[in-house]
Amino acid sequence: MGKSFDFAKAGVGFWSRINALNSPWHLDDVTTLVGELGDRLDVIMVPKVEGPWDIHYMDQLLALLEAKHGLKKPILLHAILETAQGVANVEAIAGASPRMHGICLGPADLAASRKMKTTRVGGGHPGYRVLSDANADDAPRESAQQDLWHYTFARMVDACVMHGLKPMYGPFGDFADAAACEQQFRNAYLMGCVGAWTLHPSQIAIARKVFTPEPDEVKLALRMIAAMPDGTGVALVDGKMLDDATWKQAKVIVDLAKQVAAKDPEMKAAYGL
Repeated sequence: MGKSFDFAKAGVGFWSRINALNSPWHLDDVTTLVGELGDRLDVIMVPKVEGPWDIHYMDQLLALLEAKHGLKKPILLHAILETAQGVANVEAIAGASPRMHGICLGPADLAASRKMKTTRVGGGHPGYRVLSDANADDAPRESAQQDLWHYTFARMVDACVMHGLKPMYGPFGDFADAAACEQQFRNAYLMGCVGAWTLHPSQIAIARKVFTPEPDEVKLALRMIAAMPDGTGVALVDGKMLDDATWKQAKVIVDLAKQVAAKDPEMKAAYGL
């Protein structure tokens, strides 16, 4: 695929996921990819990264192979967070090398590593809930399902942002449940993730929808910035106070909208950009 299709000409990066570092096929994966594809390869996804030492190894191996094959640009690394040890070391992983592109969550392997009692690949679980206090009349108690991955998302996003990397959600395994997939992607989007894996063609449209800001949200953000053009002072928009913090929040949305608009004329028009 890397030889037959020009990903750069199509305006997208070419990524490849390799076998884990403890796999007997790992070294062949890396040497073959770099030797055969060279500068066509943009990012290598490294599964089950447990600490900065794994990234140090990949950094040095790629440096040798790049020199051997005369590459003109460095190949970047995207770590997959799939073990409890990896989560514990996520900040050190994020800062382990200038090659680091980002980190994504691998929920199935991480669940197994943590000994979590679920066979689901991402998403919630009906048994992971909070329950309201008991009622005096023994009426049914209110209950709400919780997010199994909230803590991990927060740690991963913070580590990535601290080092200027891109945090991403990983796979959602239930192809038949589009609504649950969309909600899991939206949780990741709201927490600061910039994208997600799609395991099935039906999930591509869901990911595009979720990680593309809504026009109304963008228009509000544009009004907020217009009310405080230089980001200083205090203003009111729709009866809500704005200050430098809310200005920065609005700028996050507008900056993302501008990236989308640069590649999607329809969304550019919808945003009014």
